Formats: sequence, structure tokens, C-alpha cells
Amino acid sequence: MTDDLQTPEPAPAMMLRARVSAPIARVREALTDPAELRVWLAEQAEVDLPAGRYAFWGPTTPEGDAPHQRLLHADDRTVRFAWVLDGEETTTEFTLEPDGPVATFVTVSQSHFDFQDVITGKSIRGVLQTYWCLALANLAEHLEGRELTPRVDFTSSELRAEAVVDASPADVFASLIESEAVTKWFGYPIEIEPYVGGRFAMGGLDNDPSPARVLELVPERRFSLDWGDGGVGTWELEGSGGRTRLTLVQSGFDAERPPYAAWGGIVAGLAELRRYHEVPDWRPILEPA
Repeated sequence: MTDDLQTPEPAPAMMLRARVSAPIARVREALTDPAELRVWLAEQAEVDLPAGRYAFWGPTTPEGDAPHQRLLHADDRTVRFAWVLDGEETTTEFTLEPDGPVATFVTVSQSHFDFQDVITGKSIRGVLQTYWCLALANLAEHLEGRELTPRVDFTSSELRAEAVVDASPADVFASLIESEAVTKWFGYPIEIEPYVGGRFAMGGLDNDPSPARVLELVPERRFSLDWGDGGVGTWELEGSGGRTRLTLVQSGFDAERPPYAAWGGIVAGLAELRRYHEVPDWRPILEPA
């Protein structure tokens, strides 16, 4: 346990809440054991709570060339640390709350997040929301003994990910093009016109002034969307033995400014899509914060 080293802390600008199927002591272990952090969060991690050390870094960490974190506080239900990103010291906090004896709510609050940075790409801090969405998904997968979802490589302009879904190509393809199904697993209202030239609207057709457009739609094989400046997103499906290998590729963007924030959201969505098809009595990982 450490004492608070900084007061007051900035008010959080972003908050996410996830439910994971593990008791609170097990979740805290996964949050504070460096060997476990190296499985679900980052390539490198060092933790020494009595000494006030909590750090992680690597290519799948924003500005992960070196550790930029500083522990502020840790107890049985909280881990809070400062994290310098784009020259600003931000504050990140994990808070744990039991949900009965076998599940835990994990809340991540993150200061210095501005959604305009997602749109403009002005600051690396624009990736933080989707970064933590994907991290929470992989924390849940790790604790349930499931295969993890590929993370975003912030050192590469090649945006590509692969995963195997335990469902047929017909079922997986339907869950990519049917509005009701996509809305369920993506966790946000989406309306799709499932034909070439049709619209893919975040928030619904009446609420998205610049929807993506369907470029390709080959049943059970391929689905491509034109995101404008964000490039072209393609889902490729290959079936074998009742399972589907999904390959996601984002291309056609400015290689000097990869859309990491949007890509992180797509890959985090892949994690939930797999769970939607594979987990009995499925429910979304993310809960209302």
C-alpha cells in the first residue's frame, strides 16, 4: 500500500466500467502482478507497490518507448497512477467493486481525454478511450482463460488483426451486416444498409451526417466500408470446421497519421463480437459507467 502522493487530482474526463467474471481478489492480482500485466496489457511491466512502482510500456502502449507512469495510490480496491502522455501528466485510476462472490466491476477513469483529439489526431491522448476499452476486454478474456484479442501496435502504420470465431461464416457475416446484431455486440446504435453503396451509420441514419459507405459485400466472404479520411475497413471471412477466421484490415489512410483511435475501437469490437458468438448467456463486458 502507498500513500497519496498528489492532491488534488484532475477530474476524470472519461470513465469506463466493465464486468469481469472473477472475484475481486483475483482481479486485483491481475492488475498488480507484473507477469500478468505482461499477458493482457503490455509487453513490459514492473510493479512494486510497497516501493511505489507501477509501470508498463512497449509497442502496444501509447508512447510506449519507455515507462511514463508514476504510482500515486494503491489499496485492496484501487490503483491510481500518473501517466505522462504528449507532455501532460494525466491520471488513470482502476477501481474495483464486487458483483457477488464470483464477479467484479472494474472502473477505469482517465483524465485529460478530449474527444476532439480522436477526430483531429492532434494528441496521442485521443486513443485513450478505445485503448482502455480493448484493455478491459483483454483483462476479461485473460481472467476467463480465453484467447486474447490482438492489441494496437502504436509503432506501426499497418493496421491488421486476425482472430478465430467459434461460429460459422454465415452466422458471423450476419452479425456484421444486420443492424440489430451489430448494435448488440458493438454496444452502440448502428444502422446498416446491407448493399454496395449503402450507408453504415454510427448512432443511426438520422444522427450520422457522414456515414461510412459499403464498398464490398460478398456473403460469408468479405465486407468493406469506406470511412472517408479514415480509409477503408475490410472484414475477410474464411470458414473451416464450423469456425471462422476473421481478418480485419484498415487501409487507404495517411500513413503519417494512422487512425489509431478508430482502429482501437474496431479491434475492441472484435473482442466483443467473438464473445457474442462464443460465451453462453452472453452479456456485454462494458456496463453503463
